[in-house]
Amino acid sequence: MSWGTDLWDQFDNLDKHTQWGIDFLERYAKFVKERLEIEQTYAKQLRNLVKKYCPKRSKDDEPRFTSCLSFYSILNELNDYAGQREVVAEEMGHRVYGELMRYSQDLKAERKQHLQEGRKAQQYLDHCWKQMDNSKKKFERECKEAEKAQLSYERLDNDINATKSEVEKAKSQLYLRTHMADESKNEYAAQLQNFNSEQWKHFNVNMPQIFKNLQDMDERRTVKLGETYRSFAEAERKVIPIISKCLEGMVTAAKNVDERRDSAIVVESFKSGFEPPGDFPFEDYSQNIQRTGSDGTIGTPKNESGKPDPKHTISKAKNKLWLFGKKPKLPPSFPPPPLPSFSSGRFQSRKLAADQIANYLSEMRMVKSKIPSFRGLKRVAPTVEDLSHLPPEQRRKKLQQRIDELNRELQKEIDQRDALNKMKDVYEKNPQMGDPASLQPKISETMCNIERLRSEIHKNESWLSEVEGKQGSRGDRRPSADVNHHHHAPHGRESPEGSYTDDHSQEHRSPPQPDPHEFDDEFDDDDPLPAIGHCKALYSFDGSNEGTVVMKEDEVLYIIEEDKGDGWTRVRKQTGEEGYVPTLYVEITMERNSKGAVTYI
Repeated sequence: MSWGTDLWDQFDNLDKHTQWGIDFLERYAKFVKERLEIEQTYAKQLRNLVKKYCPKRSKDDEPRFTSCLSFYSILNELNDYAGQREVVAEEMGHRVYGELMRYSQDLKAERKQHLQEGRKAQQYLDHCWKQMDNSKKKFERECKEAEKAQLSYERLDNDINATKSEVEKAKSQLYLRTHMADESKNEYAAQLQNFNSEQWKHFNVNMPQIFKNLQDMDERRTVKLGETYRSFAEAERKVIPIISKCLEGMVTAAKNVDERRDSAIVVESFKSGFEPPGDFPFEDYSQNIQRTGSDGTIGTPKNESGKPDPKHTISKAKNKLWLFGKKPKLPPSFPPPPLPSFSSGRFQSRKLAADQIANYLSEMRMVKSKIPSFRGLKRVAPTVEDLSHLPPEQRRKKLQQRIDELNRELQKEIDQRDALNKMKDVYEKNPQMGDPASLQPKISETMCNIERLRSEIHKNESWLSEVEGKQGSRGDRRPSADVNHHHHAPHGRESPEGSYTDDHSQEHRSPPQPDPHEFDDEFDDDDPLPAIGHCKALYSFDGSNEGTVVMKEDEVLYIIEEDKGDGWTRVRKQTGEEGYVPTLYVEITMERNSKGAVTYI
């Protein structure tokens, strides 16, 4: 079935149909554009939703509960899902919408060319028909003129009154008209034959070919629509496996929720390290009451000097035993008031029991007053450097985290120092590559950072060992009056665990400082260390840090301790002063078993 054969006379309708086909293709392209805009908007809304519910805290402050981690995993999967929706929109934009718009422009140009060719063929056929029609009309006129000339000749030839000249003239006129009629006849016949030939060629060759081209164009348009329909579906079907993985990830996240693990994390997060208070011993205050010999009843003793009032004592004991009652007027950081002393042994044990009770009650008040404030600790009280404001277990965890971070920073500085030393060696061996002295400020800064970090690590490790030592001896609980002898614990602190006190002014104290003579003790040996070598100063050193000595350029010093890998060498000056100098600042000559020397630069 061909348009050129069956639709030979439907040029105008084919013109309208091909235009409708292009309009339909562009309409479908508009539909795809709106569809991909929906995908883009959907993906954007999903990403905004994920961003809205993602945690805004730092990574260290994020909760570690499995339910929270699973929710964050779901958010990540949803974010990936949104990315796949963006992929769908991108595929539809490039593979469908963009392709359709380009194809539509090509179709318009091709259709215009075919229609122009058809119109030209139609115009040429019309021109041939006009030429044939004009020759026909001319032939008709010439024939009529020839008929008139023949009638005039016959009339004059039969007229006896006509002269011979008139007859000859009419005869010549008849001959001329007859000759012109014959020429017009021949021209008309030629134009007719030419028109018939062009008309046959027009309707059987030219226009069928043009219509066939239009048919091929329209069929290609239809095929293109089918392909884009498929691409429209494939754009989404391609991402279905990844979307399925996203959904599987959400299901996996749901399966990873572990209530036991979350409960353990709660214990780990809020465990204070304190032990519950023990049983209170019974104190028999009736031993001071005089009994009568007749009925054995308790009499009412008089309040003598040096003896406590039973009512006052019992009332005071009740106030202490009531855990959530009013606080005593005296702050818990002070030792309990001394009980009256008696010579009897049982009264001495009563005094010890009362001290122990006071200690237990103090700890109970401390736990009651401080544990609810853990949640608001960060925004209420400033953080103390030694973290002594935290409970023992929390303090141990924080100190360990801080030590790990400091160790990582220290390793970075050490790596940087080694890299600078290698670069300096390269510069010294190849001066054209750079000036070794230009690296010295950076090396000195790195060495200072290393010393600072080591000091911080040592300080935090001492605090950590203090906490771990206290937790290890927690079973040997002693009264608070007997544990305030530690050099870092002021009198306002309570219990050896470094826990809270009711005196909030103590929470803002400065962190404990190490003993200033602790560092100097390392150098106060009874016998001076023997020299194991000597060195020559390559550069001057101011010795501004503690434990270092001043060194001038070209000065010769004795080596009493080698570099342990930290970049410092212990030396003794000619004056007897000892200290550390940077290893890179000196040229070292080590003397070992009198077998030559090894030089380090």
